[in-house]
Amino acid sequence: MSSSGRPVTLRITEIFHSLQGETSRTGLPTVFVRLTGCPLRCSWCDTEYSFTGGTTRTLDDVLAEIASYGCQTVCVTGGEPLAQKSCLALLTALCNAGYSVSLETSGALDIGGVDPRVSRIVDLKAPGSGESERNLLSNIPLLTLHDELKLVLASEADYEWAKAQIAAYGLTGRCPVLLAPVQSQLKPADLAAWILRDRLPVRMQVQLHKIIWGNEPGR
Repeated sequence: MSSSGRPVTLRITEIFHSLQGETSRTGLPTVFVRLTGCPLRCSWCDTEYSFTGGTTRTLDDVLAEIASYGCQTVCVTGGEPLAQKSCLALLTALCNAGYSVSLETSGALDIGGVDPRVSRIVDLKAPGSGESERNLLSNIPLLTLHDELKLVLASEADYEWAKAQIAAYGLTGRCPVLLAPVQSQLKPADLAAWILRDRLPVRMQVQLHKIIWGNEPGR
């Protein structure tokens, strides 16, 4: 219940059971909770279907569906999940229920209120996204080794920008840093070559779920 005595509700695009395709949890069976809505419009976004629509559901209803999958790893994603105030209540409820919880967030909204038991996967938007000015840089000092910072790159220019941010903010000393190529714009082999050439202490990732299932929603 909320402080007003009314049930806590969330706008949900989908809940599904799949393999985690990104982050250090890649390959783990995971229940995904995709919240509806996002204030950003990244040029390479692959979940535009979550910007609008969805279904209003109570927190208890969402928790019951998650429990039905019998999986202990849960990822709350979007859209931008933190755009919904009730996201914080969902994250805490999941932690209280004993789940291993991660949050995928754009990095444009404050992560300070997120339950500390949650692994926060925070994007740092490169210029190729068209939304780099939306980066909330005050999030960076909040990151810990329990969190991860992800940079999705569309070009070599984006990569050079990422290198500069890693150096300027000492990012690899703060939390794991993930570099990922935009599937349709940057060859993974090129990104791998640049990382090895520059001896960057980062993790490269590709989207495992797209390798397996393509761009099918709910995967």
